[in-house]
Amino acid sequence: MTGVVVAIVVVVVVALIVFASAFHIVQQYEKGVVFRFGRVTGEKGPGLVAIVPFVNVLRKVSFRIVTMPIQSQGIITRDNVSVDVSAVSYYRVVDATKSVIAIENIEAAINQIAQTTLRKVVGQHTLDEMLAETDRINVDIKEILDIQTADWGVLVTLVELKDIQLPDTMKRAMARQAEAEREKRAKIIAAEGESLAATALGEASDIMMVHPLALQLRNLQTLIEIGVDKNTTVVFPGPLMSTIQEIGAFLSRETGAMAKLPPPSANGRGKGAEVPPEPKGT
Repeated sequence: MTGVVVAIVVVVVVALIVFASAFHIVQQYEKGVVFRFGRVTGEKGPGLVAIVPFVNVLRKVSFRIVTMPIQSQGIITRDNVSVDVSAVSYYRVVDATKSVIAIENIEAAINQIAQTTLRKVVGQHTLDEMLAETDRINVDIKEILDIQTADWGVLVTLVELKDIQLPDTMKRAMARQAEAEREKRAKIIAAEGESLAATALGEASDIMMVHPLALQLRNLQTLIEIGVDKNTTVVFPGPLMSTIQEIGAFLSRETGAMAKLPPPSANGRGKGAEVPPEPKGT
């Protein structure tokens, strides 16, 4: 009786093993590559797949996009600047049979070729180009990887530079450059403002020359602005240059009037006049 039970158990175990080897479930995002005695016989789509146990072998291949980080690489740019650049790549399998036959480990192979390509492409650009033209660098890296991985049944969908580490000295130099650029812009803007203000003041002075009353109205407006603060001192702005001219004209007129006066008489007390003696006392 015991031998019969053992035989039944053995048969059940063998049946389960055969069943597990004969039936496989392929997910929606997968494809199965069927090998028969080591040779590829075809591909199986998603669902329940039945194969001949111990004769056929099923290899499942995922078609989902894989995110693979590219570790930081020490790179010397074309203008001899040392930088550390890291990136990230996205790829997916497009041919299940090629991906199984042509390459042993897809992830490791793409990781190594991506690191090499990253160093090669970035090293062909200067630092300014690398910082300003990252999109073009990403496209160049992707195109090179696509050519390398086409025979593996893999498509690289996207490559992006993730981080660029610069030396501290280069960061300080770039900060000084940016500060100088900002200062240059500020000076140019200030000079343009002075030019516009001078032009506006010139136009205003021309108008005041044609309409003298406009200057008086401006003086009154200035008084109103000063009076808003309730000051005890009233400052009245006057035309300084015209005042100086009027004072000069006044002094000229006074000098001319003095020159037209008649000379002093002989009996006067001018220069050369004799002073009468004082009377003597008794």
